Amino acid sequence: MKLYFHPLSGNSRRVLLVATHLDVPLERVVVDLAKGEQRDAPHLSRNPNGRVPVLEDGGFVLWESRAIMQYLAETTPGQTLLPTDARGRADVSRWLFWCAAHMSPAATILVLEHVVKAVTGRGPADPAEVARGEALVAQYAPVLDAHLAGKTWVAQDRLTLADFSLAASFALAGPARLPIADYANLRAWLGRVQELDAWKRTAPPVPPPAARD
Repeated sequence: MKLYFHPLSGNSRRVLLVATHLDVPLERVVVDLAKGEQRDAPHLSRNPNGRVPVLEDGGFVLWESRAIMQYLAETTPGQTLLPTDARGRADVSRWLFWCAAHMSPAATILVLEHVVKAVTGRGPADPAEVARGEALVAQYAPVLDAHLAGKTWVAQDRLTLADFSLAASFALAGPARLPIADYANLRAWLGRVQELDAWKRTAPPVPPPAARD
């Protein structure tokens, strides 16, 4: 299988986390987002949305990070990241969808303003956008924090795709200045994910100093 990705992409990171945890071999092909390769014809032929990641498995081409996560799990015998029973799958899917609709977009605003702009030289952060991102994180982070009270993992009392999907949203929490310091349950859970071998083995390059100031 071949994965088209970018190392600083949270969407790419969640796929790499699953592949690494399940020991799925992937040929990794970097799509240079700073140069706009995601908008070039070769990549648009793989994903008309001009985004990463994209998985190629033989003649099967799949985009959308969480769909790729599920595909990797479902094609790996003996995996435990995606339940096989209907309620268990629904529980995990609930958090995958919530992450896609709420938590990830909120974090992405601050990643764009504090990290991507610095990396690509696109100018200073927009205060209005920073305020919008901070407000959205403040709206959704408490939901996850409250859910994690007394829990080790997000769903099913074990590590699942839900943990990898959500944790990838916080992969650049420091450089992106995500306001999560007040959420002890969330931070403790994130710390557990960060101790996993898959997390350590998929760590992205450290953003330049300008992105961390």
